[in-house]
Parts: sequence; C-alpha cells; structure tokens
Amino acid sequence: MQFKNRPKYFSAATTPTAKPDDEGFIRRWLLLEPIDKPNSGNTVFTDSYLREHFNTEYFKGQQTIVPKDGQKVKAEYKKVEVAPGFGRGFGQQAPAEPKVTTVKQTLTWHALDSENMNVKLFRFAEKWGQQVYGVLFWAVTIIDCDEDIENVRLAVGSNSASMWWLNGEEALLLSGDRRMVKDDAMSARLTLKKGRNILRGAVINGPGMSDFCVRFLDEKGNPVTNYKVVKN
Repeated sequence: MQFKNRPKYFSAATTPTAKPDDEGFIRRWLLLEPIDKPNSGNTVFTDSYLREHFNTEYFKGQQTIVPKDGQKVKAEYKKVEVAPGFGRGFGQQAPAEPKVTTVKQTLTWHALDSENMNVKLFRFAEKWGQQVYGVLFWAVTIIDCDEDIENVRLAVGSNSASMWWLNGEEALLLSGDRRMVKDDAMSARLTLKKGRNILRGAVINGPGMSDFCVRFLDEKGNPVTNYKVVKN
C-alpha cells in the first residue's frame, strides 16, 4: 500500500551497525509484521491479561529467535468471537457460546531504522501489515557493548500496552490504555553485559495509533549511548 505526500517513517537498515541517537533512543529495530489480535478496546490490557497473551506462543521461537531481515514465520492464534446475548430474563434465550476459530498468518521480519525517536508501528502496519487496529507487534534489537554497562534502567513509552525482555528476562510491563510518552515507565536496575545483548518487546493495541520509544538511562538520568545496535 502506497501513500503519497506522507513523511518517510522508516528506511531500510543497511549499515552493519548504528548508534542510539543523541538522546539515547534506539532507532534500529527488527519488526515483525503485525499479528491480527482483535480487541474492541484497550481497557482490557490489565497485568493479568497481558501476561497471559504475551506469554502465549504465536510463532516458533517467539522468545528466543534473533531474526534476520526478510525472515518469515508462521503465526497461529485462536480468535474468539462472542455473539451478543438475548438477555437473561425468563423465557429468553441464553447468550450463545463464544465462536473460536484458528487464524494462521505468514509474517515477515523487517530490519528498519526509524526516522523518529518513536517507532511508528501504525505506519509500519499501514505499509506492511494486513491490519492496523487490533494488532500485536513483536520487536527485536541487537545491542553490542565493549564492556559491562551496569546500573542502567530501561525507559519505555508505548501506545498502547507493552512488555519488554532483556536477554530473556522480563524487564518491564506497561499495562492499561496509554498514550506514548517518553520514559513513561522505567525498569529496575539492569546490566548491559559485555558482548551481545538482545532486547525484545511486544506491543498490543486495539483501536487508535500504535508506537513506542525505548532508551537506557544511567543512575543520574542521562541517556546511555556507548553501545552499538547491530544489523543481523
């Protein structure tokens, strides 16, 4: 799908490495085309809902894969549709059982550099996805450090809810119906280890725009920039 007179939101990641921008925001990401995940609203994004749905396996290697640009995955999920009830009064028909169907998608990873500090997932879905609303996004970035960087905090803003893992360990959960605000939530102290680190995120949204921004801050609140972001 092509749109004229639109700003450029992404460019292909072509250089071997990139740096965080001057404010420390990570702009290089591997983004998976969105998984259709219907939600009529965002108020359902409680901690328990998010943990259940982010920990559901939609595709093989979901929590371990370090994807390459152009790599494809087969995603599968069960779509639940609740039929409207006819009331609960005497003589009235009881609500129908939810209809459950299995949806299968073949999705592609894209290695992209964001033109903005916030990664505009809605625009990504608009160009590469089948749906722009009621979607679940997966994002991965590869960080190389020359030495251990200790006592940093992962600072995230997302629209809407999101969950983030560093090197396979949960680092941060942003629940509820929220707008993206930079540094909206911060993790406990973390260590970016010497060598390779994998930061993985999942962002879910019903209606409305979708985006996120991510950076690391030191103990004084200054952006951390002394690492490289690698193209896989």
